[in-house]
Amino acid sequence: MVDSPGRITLWGVEVFVATAEEGSISAAARRLGASPSAVSQQLTNLEGALGTTLLLRNTRPLALTPAGDLFRRRASTILNEAAMARSELAMSDMAVLTRFRLGMIEDFEADVTPRLLTHLADELQQCQFQLETGASHTLYDQLEARALDVIVAAEMGQEADWMEVHPLISDGFVVAAGKGMFDPDTDLLPQLQAKPLVHYTTRHHMGRILSAHLARQNLTLAHRFELDSYHAILALVAQGMGWTILTPLALMRARRFAAQLDVFELPFQPLSRRISLLARRGSLQDMPEQAAAVLKPILQRQVIDPACTAYPFMKDVVKLL
Repeated sequence: MVDSPGRITLWGVEVFVATAEEGSISAAARRLGASPSAVSQQLTNLEGALGTTLLLRNTRPLALTPAGDLFRRRASTILNEAAMARSELAMSDMAVLTRFRLGMIEDFEADVTPRLLTHLADELQQCQFQLETGASHTLYDQLEARALDVIVAAEMGQEADWMEVHPLISDGFVVAAGKGMFDPDTDLLPQLQAKPLVHYTTRHHMGRILSAHLARQNLTLAHRFELDSYHAILALVAQGMGWTILTPLALMRARRFAAQLDVFELPFQPLSRRISLLARRGSLQDMPEQAAAVLKPILQRQVIDPACTAYPFMKDVVKLL
């Protein structure tokens, strides 16, 4: 069904708010899972329905007109009211839920996410599911912006008052190196310092907490590569280009390199991150808690058990919470 250009639609309001917050049509389209042309058309329709220009599209970033600035405040109220209405309906009967927007970190996309979605689809027969896979900080932003209903991500410090948090797994960091690069019977730390580190990007939360932890250990490690892909990192490590520090979840996601790697405990203060399921507090009855309960045995079977079988020392590194 095509929206009438003469009507204000909730989707049009959501598109406007996303564009105003992101500062560009392309960024708003990525956030909303729509095409830039569809976003542009919705903005044109909304401006036509209101009879005024809301955005100056020839500036970078996009700028709001005075009318756009005024409407943005009203638009946020409209979206908040719609979200509250949706929550109240869900609280009364989850069976009427027609759309569920889930965000998952990349670590779970192949082995864990399909099993969770299969379970939810069986429970919510009339519901349409939308999946967003990405880095933890991106998923947090989308949850806060109400673009997602539930996310599974690494915790990023102090939780906000509006969040409900269901801890899932503690995921410690380990060392991975090419087969035979290091002597396991000799002190590992000096060996690490003599070889380059293939670093996970500090543009993402995991890379930043790793860099901060190394600084707290007074460790300065030479590195030529800073990448945002577990597969790319471990491919370089397997080829002898250096060593890396990653979590068991990352290793399990790129397990095709396992035969070419040696894995060790950190030879300094341990470091771990906590993966949790997060939602807006009270927005979906007990569905987030139920989803967390479904996820835990999946994580045990698909991630923890294989990791501990391959590397027995990991029973103290990765565990359910």
